[in-house]
Amino acid sequence: MVGRPREHEENQEGAGDKKAGATAGGAGDDLKGILGHCIGNLLLDPTVWLSSVEDEITVEVCIQEETLNLIYKGILMQEGSFFGRCSANQIFDSSTSGEDLYLEQGDLAQFEPPFLGSDWTVRSLTDGARGTSPKPALEPCLDSFCVLVSSASGLCLATEEYNAEGPDELTLAPGDHILIVGFLVSCFDWFTGMMEKTGQVGLIKTSLVKPFVETLNSADILLDGEEGKFACPQDQSIIKESIESLKKTFENDAGLNYKLGKDWCRFFLIFFYLLCIKNINNTIHLNSFIIILFSIHPPAEGIQSTQDFVPLFAILDGRDFKEEFGVLYEMSSEQLSSVIFEGHADEDGLISYLCAAREASKKKRLFWTQTRLCLLLGKFCSGRSKFSQAQAFFEEALCVPPESFTDLRLLASIYFHLADMHAFQRNKESFFAVSERLVALLLALPDCLKGFEDNCVLAYMMRKAILSQNKQAEARACYLLVKHHLTSGEENQVVPYLERLLVAFNEAQQPWSLVPSQVYLTLGGLYSKLHRPLLSASSAKVASLQPFVTLSDCLGCMVLVLDNFHHHGSTERDILPQVAPYLYRGLSFTKVSEAGVTHYQSLSYQLTFCLSQLFYKYKMVKCAIKCMNSFINNNTHLELLHLSAVELNSGLIWLAWLNLENNQPTIALDILDSVVSMGDQRRAAESYQAAANFCQEAEDFLNWAVVQANLGLLCLKAGAKGLAQSYLVKAVQLFSELKGESHEEMFISVLLKLGLHFVEQGNLDYGKGCYEWALLLAMRANLLDCQLSATRHLCSLYGRESPDLARCIIYGKHQAHILRQSRDRAQEAGALEAVSQLYLGLGTCRAYRTALDYTKRSLGIFIDLGCKEKETYGWLKAGHIYHLLGQTELVDIYIQAAQDVALSTGDTSFILKLLEASGDLFYSCQDSDRAITFYRDRAHPVAVKSGDVHCRLRLCNKLAQVMLQLGMYEEAAKFAQTAVDISINLGDDLNQRVACCRLASLYRSLQQYELAEYFYLKTLSLCPTPLQFDEETLFYVRVYQTLGDITFYQLKDPFDAAGYYQLALAAAVDLGNKRAQLRLCTRLATIYHNFLMERELSLFFYQKARGITTELNERRMTISSEQRVTS
Repeated sequence: MVGRPREHEENQEGAGDKKAGATAGGAGDDLKGILGHCIGNLLLDPTVWLSSVEDEITVEVCIQEETLNLIYKGILMQEGSFFGRCSANQIFDSSTSGEDLYLEQGDLAQFEPPFLGSDWTVRSLTDGARGTSPKPALEPCLDSFCVLVSSASGLCLATEEYNAEGPDELTLAPGDHILIVGFLVSCFDWFTGMMEKTGQVGLIKTSLVKPFVETLNSADILLDGEEGKFACPQDQSIIKESIESLKKTFENDAGLNYKLGKDWCRFFLIFFYLLCIKNINNTIHLNSFIIILFSIHPPAEGIQSTQDFVPLFAILDGRDFKEEFGVLYEMSSEQLSSVIFEGHADEDGLISYLCAAREASKKKRLFWTQTRLCLLLGKFCSGRSKFSQAQAFFEEALCVPPESFTDLRLLASIYFHLADMHAFQRNKESFFAVSERLVALLLALPDCLKGFEDNCVLAYMMRKAILSQNKQAEARACYLLVKHHLTSGEENQVVPYLERLLVAFNEAQQPWSLVPSQVYLTLGGLYSKLHRPLLSASSAKVASLQPFVTLSDCLGCMVLVLDNFHHHGSTERDILPQVAPYLYRGLSFTKVSEAGVTHYQSLSYQLTFCLSQLFYKYKMVKCAIKCMNSFINNNTHLELLHLSAVELNSGLIWLAWLNLENNQPTIALDILDSVVSMGDQRRAAESYQAAANFCQEAEDFLNWAVVQANLGLLCLKAGAKGLAQSYLVKAVQLFSELKGESHEEMFISVLLKLGLHFVEQGNLDYGKGCYEWALLLAMRANLLDCQLSATRHLCSLYGRESPDLARCIIYGKHQAHILRQSRDRAQEAGALEAVSQLYLGLGTCRAYRTALDYTKRSLGIFIDLGCKEKETYGWLKAGHIYHLLGQTELVDIYIQAAQDVALSTGDTSFILKLLEASGDLFYSCQDSDRAITFYRDRAHPVAVKSGDVHCRLRLCNKLAQVMLQLGMYEEAAKFAQTAVDISINLGDDLNQRVACCRLASLYRSLQQYELAEYFYLKTLSLCPTPLQFDEETLFYVRVYQTLGDITFYQLKDPFDAAGYYQLALAAAVDLGNKRAQLRLCTRLATIYHNFLMERELSLFFYQKARGITTELNERRMTISSEQRVTS
């Protein structure tokens, strides 16, 4: 109800339900949701919440508007005072003064129904005057108020001239541009503004400005820096609280459920879970805080030196707000005297000290210090009921500053104490005048009334907004009143304002910055404290249905419902099933949360465990098993989870018990075996062997096969592979002799384990046999999951260990078919992509067309699923296949589609990868010139702008290579030089060596031989020593030979050329390359004979060349004779 005083509200559950229903009639859909959930709890069986955890079930309540209005009026009449509108002009007898109260038709007032034969009591919202009447003509306020000119933010234009009457106001001239600080609300006389030219901030009359059209009707009610929620728990704290609440509510009593019976599987290995129990120590961290004190020095014999005030002046001086000022503004005079100041005998001594300090600051012209001292003195005088002195100090504080206020918290504090004093003295005109100014600050400054106890100004703001029919101002007042009462600890006063705020939020045409889920949670917490558990649970339900709900919101809803269960005596059957949807949604959040984080894993376990117990309590055993299996399947390595051994083993034993209740003792035994495997392996093996002997004697072949398989797996874990193989083979033999199909899934699992063991041991034929046998069994039993698992093993085998492209394609296609039947579209698209890649490996036109078909099918799925990155690469791959097929007219279309999708993601790094990959399509083909367009004109500018130096290095290397092949030597040299510079900056020697070698080749092509020689030598200096591979030695041979050619043929320096050729010859000898040795010896013989005139060296190299020639001829003849003999 709008603004209804809290003191007249009854704390009864029934009344609360009716109010929710009434509010629903005139409010938004969310409050109808509260009523609908309450009625759902009343009419529906509680188990409906368990049976529909995967589907959102809501109850829609439809009530005729006239009927709901009658119900609403009846509730208002029963509960006490309410707001209404006069339906005719009328006069009421005065109850406060001699003048009668006159109200006109349409005026708003607060009405109180007659009590014990008295008349109706009416209070005017305009001036607070009261009156009485036996039968007033009234109409309760049902509809939300219309908005004429709500609020504005942004710029406005001064329309009249105005001279400021104090430093809290601004002087205006017609045409001045003023920036609205916070909001300008038409129903209030003042707003806070800032001159666009000077930056001065102050109060401005609303009537003197005109907002620009584009700034009119601001949508939001919150200021920058204000939270859109009233409580902000940290994720870790709410997770910890949720885990504790769940542990308190759902205790694991699985161990108590086991009973001895004829089926030995029910109790055989239970005790082994005790082997893994460990203790966990908790650490508690305490936060500390610091209190700052002001020490004063009483005057000696009435004489006070100015130096005594220097420390105080140093703290209080300054035009702008400081954090330490907030304490002075917020605390009362008693708190200031007892907490902040020390060293004074009594309050009179403190006031004398502050008065002396005020005089001293006045003489020293410390205006801001004087202002704050006047504020403190006014607070002390007001606290002692010396209102005339207090008013003088406050007014002096407003007049002292020579310039405008920038510390708006100081100005707000002055206004607040003035308004509070005027309200206490019942000086209405002064109170209204000061309140109007303070409201302007409330609309501009977050938390400007922080710490103040009285809410008289906020009440005035609310009344004025209601009278002016300004809904946004009313919502802003509700928001501030909620924050004020919550901060003051007056939670019983919050509910009506919070309800009205939510009504206004749901009716707003444009979204506000409120976080509705958190606001509903706050309301639910208040309902819980008022002992209204059904309303509290309904608020939690509505909160969980809000858009953009987070994990913390979901957990908060769950904790709220559980608190109702613990604190309000609600029955387990009524409350606990309502927790199920929150447990399920919480699990969906933890699945997408950061992997490997301890508190998420522990939370996920607790949510799963408790949801499973809920299912079990209400005889839904299969749902409980499905819930636990889902957690285990998503965490295949349970031993790696950050859970205590107690939690882990309790969960596994609970799952075993559920399977026993579901008449699946074999599965229960498998689970208990896993508990054993995490403990003492030797004792586990002994227990398994005892179980095997028991089964053999009892001729229980199914359980005997299961035990043999588990023994094999245990031996595999212990590293006894030979023994494990014998147990697994025995298990396969036993399974193969069984009749029926109930054991097929276990049989397939054992075959896959045995096949994997054979493959790891190198027995590929046996591994193939196990895999194919498992696939045939799965196809006969129509087990899609088992078929998928066997097919994946076969794809891996024929793709890696025993490469066979044809069979890999066959099984890959079968895998895609299975995934299509299981309706897992994401995995189906991945399988289709893999098949496409396999067809590309065949290298024929027919294979290319088939690959294109599979690529397009996977692309369609990625488009449907909205996987932008995979869709992009799908378009690009299709373009690549068209390029292989020679259909160049379609290549550009598909590449452009890929680029459009990549640009829509807005991810610069991904766009850069896509552009580079597009160029790679043409890198090593006849159209290599097209690669330049992608590398140089598209990708390279993006890499430069984004600062991705590694990508830029790759692009420069590719551009230099492509341009070198196309003969674009000059431009290629620029990119090669850039690659060299980047490599030097990154300290990447390998890339630097490659770039220098390429740059040397370019300079040689450009006939700049000196630079070519320099970069070849630099390349060699970057090579590692000593040489480790033959390729490195061959590189030395080629580079030194190239240097010799440049020096001899281009630079005409036979002496240096001979040196390079000799270095190349040494590397060739080290490599054992006879042909290179022959070529180098021939050139050296020629140089020494014809140019250096050294006959001995010429003869030496000539003879060496002849010897190598003879050796090569003999080797050639030997090879020819061997070939003839072979033929």
